[in-house]
Amino acid sequence: MAEKTKAKKKSTVTKKAKKKQEKQTLVIVESPGKVKTIEKYLGTSYNVKASMGHLIDLPKSRTAVDVDNNFEPEYITVRGRAKILKELQSDAKKSGRILLACDNDREGEAIAWHLRKAITAKKDDVPIERISFNEITPQAVQEAVLNPRTIDESKVAAQKARRVLDRLVGYNLSPLLWKKVKNGLSAGRVQSVALRLICEREKEVESFIPDEYWTLEAEFKIGKTSYTAQLVLWNNAKPVLKNEAEVKAIIEKIKDNEFTVSDVRQTDKTIRPKAPFTTSQMQQTAANKLGFTSRKTMQVAQQLYEGVAIGASRVGLITYMRTDSVRISQTALEDVRAWLDKNHPKELPEKPIEYTVGKNAQDAHEAIRPTYTEYTPDSIKEYLSKDQLRLYTIIWERFVSSQMTNAKSRTISMDIKVVAGNEEGLFRVSGTKLIEKGFYKVVKLLSSKEDNTGSCPSLEVNDKVKMDKFKNEQHFTQGPSRYSDASIVRTLEEKGIGRPSTYASIISVLLDRYYVTRSNKQLVPTVLGKLISDVLVEHFPLYVDADFTASMEAKLDDVEDNKVSWPEMIREFWSPFKTTVDDVTKNIESFKGILDEPTSHTCEKCGKPMVKKLGRYGFFLACSGFPECRNTKSIPLAKCPKCGGDIVARKTKGKSKEFYGCANYPECDFISHFKPLNQDCPKCGFFLVEKYDKKNGAHKLCINPDCDYLHSADEEE
Repeated sequence: MAEKTKAKKKSTVTKKAKKKQEKQTLVIVESPGKVKTIEKYLGTSYNVKASMGHLIDLPKSRTAVDVDNNFEPEYITVRGRAKILKELQSDAKKSGRILLACDNDREGEAIAWHLRKAITAKKDDVPIERISFNEITPQAVQEAVLNPRTIDESKVAAQKARRVLDRLVGYNLSPLLWKKVKNGLSAGRVQSVALRLICEREKEVESFIPDEYWTLEAEFKIGKTSYTAQLVLWNNAKPVLKNEAEVKAIIEKIKDNEFTVSDVRQTDKTIRPKAPFTTSQMQQTAANKLGFTSRKTMQVAQQLYEGVAIGASRVGLITYMRTDSVRISQTALEDVRAWLDKNHPKELPEKPIEYTVGKNAQDAHEAIRPTYTEYTPDSIKEYLSKDQLRLYTIIWERFVSSQMTNAKSRTISMDIKVVAGNEEGLFRVSGTKLIEKGFYKVVKLLSSKEDNTGSCPSLEVNDKVKMDKFKNEQHFTQGPSRYSDASIVRTLEEKGIGRPSTYASIISVLLDRYYVTRSNKQLVPTVLGKLISDVLVEHFPLYVDADFTASMEAKLDDVEDNKVSWPEMIREFWSPFKTTVDDVTKNIESFKGILDEPTSHTCEKCGKPMVKKLGRYGFFLACSGFPECRNTKSIPLAKCPKCGGDIVARKTKGKSKEFYGCANYPECDFISHFKPLNQDCPKCGFFLVEKYDKKNGAHKLCINPDCDYLHSADEEE
């Protein structure tokens, strides 16, 4: 009987040990998009779950930072995320081991830190470790699982410092704007600097007056081919042709004279491949080549990183897409060189090409690259959406070409001289062609001007050429361009403002708050955005200064590098900032209603006068009888040239695209796709609009198709 009892106890112990041994390892990632991919790589002994980003953060309803107690933040479970956290805690209790696989950056480290704390509070005897990987491939994920690490407390401290800093700025400036400008407004530490840059550029655009100038070209027939040459010198000086009359005067002088080749030059140029993408470079190139916004670029890149089904397998196609480094791992270099040796052996350099990492780069991650070079865009295009394929293509081309030999181009320039009495002109024609393709052998979507072959006639000095015809063309000088997604990201990066993870969100916040709008892919500040920027620049010049903001980013880096404690960094900032906020709040005059204007419009509902007001989405007309009468309507932008009615902003049904039409529609069907300006044409009386094209940039012109008026410097004289 005793032996049976002993055997039963032994069996129970064995079962418990076996049960403990069979417990799954819980792997927690941030995004649900990674779950399926990583599950396939790790197998059934691993349970992969997603935290869906931050589960624990500062509350939105209050500042929640104890400024008297080392700026300690008050963290709570994010509203609507309690169920997810509870499920993760429940899964943790059933697991034999927990691996926190959040993104390998400050935000990811902070998410892992909060998850560890929340899980330990419910079950403190389960081992919790941190893993990270730069790419979601079987090798990278499995290596990470075999080599876990501890949570990087310095990264957590840097994220905490940034979060507290942004909260103190936003939750002190925003109430001031509510009180003094308008309810519902908000200001941010980095976004306000970006807004200032956009507003300052807009002032330059608005103050620019275009100058008229002309160019003169001559077409020469050489054999069966025509070549166009431009007049580059007139009487040994660069021609300054202010009007058509000056151009025609030159044509009259030279049209019947002899044209002779006076010089032929050949120039060879070496073209080096560019480094693989950083986040900002990817966003800029995607904007310029693909027309993507920064937000769209990051969304598509996230999909490629998290994994795409390629046949029966699921593969993470690119490395982590938030990076400021151009560094490449040894494994990746060996992979791309093996592919090049097989497919383009003549373009494979003897040694791998190294690129210099920028001085401000954190260098936490590799450059953005394909995880497997053999997955060429053509080989996997059937598995990708159109946008995924286009973005993957430029990433693949940029990376592979970066490890190939230089290209060489040859430019042949030919000068053609014409003499007319004591005066002479020089026309120049050039043609460029690639004589060694080098890295251009893999570049298609990313091809640039250097890749376009051109031809130049094969002539010698003193050869006579026959002039076929002249072509004179009117131009206008272009002022500074408004910022686009690409150029504002480039400027922020150059000035050290923001980090790879924040560029897209900076632009998105300004657009979402309606401080900025997009027009012809350019960022244009609204009246509301200009007002907020003016208030902040006048009363908080230091805190919306680019250099100061960049210095704060550098101090956050110092926290991560353990050079300074985060409370010390915040304390240094907080005292002078709070003093400034208190002084401004006390002394600044109220701007509420400053932009409200009485109008001649009458409310059709109650007969009271209408008032022009500034709302969240721009100006509108509101009844002065508010709140008894709540009638509002769009503000007239101009008078209709067909019937004299009001031109108002309208939107296409089911679409967000704005156009401008007559308020008397359907009786009057006049519409304009260009926004009317508050100016009448001095020639015909129609209204002026702002138009944008590549030739003239942003310029004002008359809406009347029969009127040739274009606002230029002549109008200012």
